[in-house]
Amino acid sequence: MRRRQRSADPALPVSPRMWLLGVPWALALLVTVAAPDPSTPPLDPASIFADLSPAELRAVRTFLMERQELGLAPSRGGPLAKNSLFLVELLPPPKRVALRFLAHGGRRPRREARAIVFFGAQAEPNITELAVGPLPRPSSYRVLGRKGGRAVPFWARPMTQLEYKLLYEALAGAVAPLEPLLREATGFGFQNCSGRCLTFSDIAPRGLGPGERRTWLVIQRFVEGYFLHPVGLEVLLDHRDPDPRRWAVRQLWYNGRYFGSVRELAELHARGALPLARLPEPPARHLFSSYEPRGRFFTGTPSEVHGAKVCEPQGRRYRLRGNRLEYGGWSLAFRLRSSAGLQLFDVRFGGERVAYELSVQEAIAFYGGHSPAAMQTKYMDAGWAMGASSYELARGVDCPETATFLDAHHLLDADGPVRFAHALCVFELPTGVPLRRHFDNDFQGGFNFYAGLEGRALVLRTTSTVYNYDYIWDFLLYPNGVLEAKVHATGYIHATFYTPQGRRYGSRVHSHLLGNLHTHLVHYKVDLDVAGTGNSFETMDIRFENISNPWSAGARVVQPWLHREPRRREREAALPLGRAPPRYLLFTNPRRRNRWGHRRTYRLQLSSHAGPVLPRGWREERGVTWARYHLAVTRRHENEPSSSSIYTQNNPWDPPVTFESFIRDNETIEDQDLVAWVTVGFLHVPHSEDVPNTATPGNAVGFFLRPFNFFDEDPSVASRATVIVRPLDPPTCSRLEIQRWTPPSPGPCVHPEPFTYNGTYRQV
Repeated sequence: MRRRQRSADPALPVSPRMWLLGVPWALALLVTVAAPDPSTPPLDPASIFADLSPAELRAVRTFLMERQELGLAPSRGGPLAKNSLFLVELLPPPKRVALRFLAHGGRRPRREARAIVFFGAQAEPNITELAVGPLPRPSSYRVLGRKGGRAVPFWARPMTQLEYKLLYEALAGAVAPLEPLLREATGFGFQNCSGRCLTFSDIAPRGLGPGERRTWLVIQRFVEGYFLHPVGLEVLLDHRDPDPRRWAVRQLWYNGRYFGSVRELAELHARGALPLARLPEPPARHLFSSYEPRGRFFTGTPSEVHGAKVCEPQGRRYRLRGNRLEYGGWSLAFRLRSSAGLQLFDVRFGGERVAYELSVQEAIAFYGGHSPAAMQTKYMDAGWAMGASSYELARGVDCPETATFLDAHHLLDADGPVRFAHALCVFELPTGVPLRRHFDNDFQGGFNFYAGLEGRALVLRTTSTVYNYDYIWDFLLYPNGVLEAKVHATGYIHATFYTPQGRRYGSRVHSHLLGNLHTHLVHYKVDLDVAGTGNSFETMDIRFENISNPWSAGARVVQPWLHREPRRREREAALPLGRAPPRYLLFTNPRRRNRWGHRRTYRLQLSSHAGPVLPRGWREERGVTWARYHLAVTRRHENEPSSSSIYTQNNPWDPPVTFESFIRDNETIEDQDLVAWVTVGFLHVPHSEDVPNTATPGNAVGFFLRPFNFFDEDPSVASRATVIVRPLDPPTCSRLEIQRWTPPSPGPCVHPEPFTYNGTYRQV
């Protein structure tokens, strides 16, 4: 469920100037003022992908606020019908320019910002995106065109703190006649409520078709974990008009029944003709929605002491320089976009680029239910700026105590940069399983040798807390050239008031609470550059053959063989979600081969239980056409940077970005610069164990990028964390040679004894 904190900002004046950027000539607008040469940026090439600094964010805002023709007013306060700056974030350079700089150095790409402006104070309101630069001292802006060239309508804008403040005030005023009902049934209210207040969570999309902005609001007790405390009342509030005085309640749902007006519901209650949903008084302690410990483990396992911890006995083995991260053979640049979250650039292993970009594009959760709010819920979290929902990570819980923590700065719906402390973390993680190992049995009670390599991975992590749900976003780097992208879902379930009819759509998880079924889908962009930008895509799986046995006359042999299928055009490379995809998804460089004659290849391996969210072509499904495919492979184009947008949530019926258009022209994808668009997800039917929160085990999906004949051998042989044990007196094995390339004992933070091994197995 979604809810914004109520804002208490005073009203601020809005400029009366009206600037219509929607007219055709304005699309080519370029405004330039005199400015000194920008100062020298940091030397590391990765900094061309770095997020904007607080100083750069302030510079962009100041520059735009001073442009009189834009007529911008502060974000906070004032009316809705104003021109305001909503978002500022980095606008990455074109790939061609970036690759030239990364390969040859020289002049750095022009550093620019992407700025989203709400033009509400004009006859034809719209949303316009601007490129502002050069940074750090901006002197010009230009309008960013969109594929298809259509303007984004003003009613499709994301919600702001100001609109939420006005929405709360409108709701509290509209349902004032229901205060006696609410007090009697819940003990809580909106009016003069002190510590016993009601709040709301809002549902999206906000309507059933283009042009609407009417939202179902779920009324809840404002207690710890209020997402699990609906009171049985849902209110449909129409707030499309920029003047809140014209907002109105259009419908209500209470305890399983619909009502046409607040007055109808209030009068039924006053006459005693309304069955009330009476809720028990919430306890002062051990509230079921809280994290407060309660109960004991059956085995008596002590939980009052610290458990296992991660340690770094000889210090950190990774290097972090600005936004450049290096570990083992890996090197990459990273950033945290305000709009959609983590984004990796220039991902290399052993100095060779494997991928130009890996990034989160969208996360959706589509629900079903009996109440109007539940059946309307189709969340598209980029529309809630999930990248800017990156709140502080707790040391020792969200990330190990040894982690390096990084701050993020966002300028979103604010009048200046906002610092999010410890929004990202980096740490090395023992996987708890060897990367590889072998015990070579001599079948005489001993062994010929034992060898093993410790399992380690480097983790880059952030989270998105999009109101009730918490997404934990990870990229993991392994020493054998494998990269894993993973997301865990946790947090509170999206729950509605329980009615007997609701059991068709989920589980009863508490006395008055229904956990509604939903499907989570996450979309990634994977711009692979496997040994270069010219790549091809093929799938591979097994088929069976029935052949004559060449060494036994008259006998037959049934055996598997490799069936390879080159996918030469985009339509052939779009693998539909309803069918199991081939098990090997291979991206190859047709002109580069390894030592053994194989085309150098990386394999994409899915870890997912994704299923369709809606029938193809049905209303809101048009906004998530990427969700039709496990994988779609397209030729890369600069005007196809993302599969979704922050506007899709409030306009899924005619979205500004339609992923299906990326493959509609069915371009050839042989020996081209390719992008893999990856969908992963799972069906979640909530159950009682989701209270108080959904747990992470079993609720993780993602994918691997694995070398497949890319190297001549496993590159992790370069690791010195190997242990080899050989008996000097086989088969007795009483004297052993132990080879290690690391200190005999890791140190005091783990078991202090040096490594030992026996390896024999004898009868006793």
